[in-house]
Amino acid sequence: MNKNILGIDWGTSNRRAYLIAPSGACLAEHEDGQGMLAVGSRDQFGASLTGVLEAMQLSADTPVIMSGMVGSASGWQEVDYLDASVPLEQLPQYLAAVTDPAWRGRAHIVPGYVYRNGASADVMRGEETQLLGAIALGQRNGWIVLPGTHSKWVLLRDGVIVSFATYMTGELFAMLSKGGTLSSMMNGDTSDAAGFATGLTQAARNEPLSNSLFRVRAGVVSRSAPAQQAAATVSGLLIGAEFAAAARAAEGQGITVIGSPALAARYALAAEHFGLHCKVLDPHAVYCTAISQFIKA
Repeated sequence: MNKNILGIDWGTSNRRAYLIAPSGACLAEHEDGQGMLAVGSRDQFGASLTGVLEAMQLSADTPVIMSGMVGSASGWQEVDYLDASVPLEQLPQYLAAVTDPAWRGRAHIVPGYVYRNGASADVMRGEETQLLGAIALGQRNGWIVLPGTHSKWVLLRDGVIVSFATYMTGELFAMLSKGGTLSSMMNGDTSDAAGFATGLTQAARNEPLSNSLFRVRAGVVSRSAPAQQAAATVSGLLIGAEFAAAARAAEGQGITVIGSPALAARYALAAEHFGLHCKVLDPHAVYCTAISQFIKA
């Protein structure tokens, strides 16, 4: 390809678009709330994509590469998962062409990955593109952590996924905040250092998570703990649960976190609490680097 490419990280709730030059430089960015759920029916994705091109003042023939939930069963077009044994650097060979006649030849979707371990399986959509960018930036080995609604802990070996595990950390936090007995206590600052540390300390004990969460409520109603720290404590518990489950495997290697500054900062604190070295990569830079790999291919 010898022209600019529009890369779109099309998630469940949000959508981010980056115009990438053949040199790999990011020429323009766009972000909106038109994630998969907001688009609605499958036949509306084409019009929604047109809206992105118009908002960014791009010509209709701009090539588009999309990753994330746009390729799920509930997205524009379901794209089969690749087996984890397929090297990430081979992703450009497996792009799925959008079959919508209006976009045929112009728009492609990046497939996700499936990891099978005996009878169990885990899947990702969108994170594989960030992993490709991380590899291009030299992160070919070790543990990559991608925090978010569904946090991923991925082990790479020479650019190949050895294993990965998903934790519903962000989704659980959102659900606990919106309903249930903890919701009325979840209005405090999630970045409260003392509350977050309390949650991490409790998570490190490896006690049942449902019991630890209830004890946050018990602490507040018994006036044993300040209500303003409850949200941060819950955040620490949920993030800490990831580390309690995965940190031992990363011991001696450390982790690389790809996440927004605020979220990456929390994971860095958790890593320190669990005795792990933590390196942080900017998710926008990683994604743009990934899209540039499709141009080079």
